[in-house]
Amino acid sequence: MKKIAIFGAGGFGREVKTIIDEINKNNNRYDFVGYFDDGKKQGTIINDFPVLGGLNELNNFVEDLCVVICVADPKIKKNIINRIENKNISYPSIVHPKASISNDYVSIGKGCIICEGTIITCNIDIENFVILNLSCTVGHDTKIGAFSSFMPSVNISGEVHIEECVYVGTGAKIINLLEIGANSIVGAGAVVSKSLPANCTAVGIPAKPIKFHE
Repeated sequence: MKKIAIFGAGGFGREVKTIIDEINKNNNRYDFVGYFDDGKKQGTIINDFPVLGGLNELNNFVEDLCVVICVADPKIKKNIINRIENKNISYPSIVHPKASISNDYVSIGKGCIICEGTIITCNIDIENFVILNLSCTVGHDTKIGAFSSFMPSVNISGEVHIEECVYVGTGAKIINLLEIGANSIVGAGAVVSKSLPANCTAVGIPAKPIKFHE
């Protein structure tokens, strides 16, 4: 069994711990050792497991360790990953056994989290450290850039190109043949029917940019 820990001891981190438990029911793959979180006191017990420290303690961990980054904000997630320098750390992709992923030309990078009920069809490229939360759908010929996060029940139609560090809120829908620019945010419940530029926040039905940011 491989030792595994979660970076991020909030609600989503606790949910991902339950995915690891489900994986272990079918295949005793991981030995869960605890959480890392800069916002929690070392030694705090969360659902029977300890907080082992923060980023500094993770960088000084002396054994081989799988780590799952359970942080939804793409920019914060990317920053954390860039600050992890420990060569003992690896990043498996964690996939719930009840996610549906076809074998037809689907590529999933390292460090991804794919939650229960998510459906991924065919000819899809998902880059590193992407989160697909509960019951998302990803249609054919779609590309999702690194560090992007999709909250529960997001529907991505076919032939969509999503660049890196995109955040899509709960229940949003992205119509086919569109592009979403890097670092953009799509609000919960939005319907994206036209391509969106980089660095924007878009909300509504249809989704329209309401502000731009760095």
